[in-house]
Amino acid sequence: MEPIPLPSHIHYELLLQLLERQTTFAVSQKPAVREQVHQLIATLRKALAQQKQLEAACDRANLPVDYRWSLNNANSETERDAKNNGNSCLSS
Repeated sequence: MEPIPLPSHIHYELLLQLLERQTTFAVSQKPAVREQVHQLIATLRKALAQQKQLEAACDRANLPVDYRWSLNNANSETERDAKNNGNSCLSS
């Protein structure tokens, strides 16, 4: 079974740190915008928690997980697979 591609946790952490440290400070005098930033932070925390639940479910089902840092990994794998299968429509 192919590993399940999931974003690396660092993506969530970087976004949360940016929003909590810089964006929140920048909008501190704008209550309506500040509230939207807080909602975005809460949504990202929920997304990370949901991903961790998915990872636990994959672990219980013995499904491997492949943490991705970028889409480039997926694109290069797709290109390699297409070339190996002789079905390349991608230019070399």
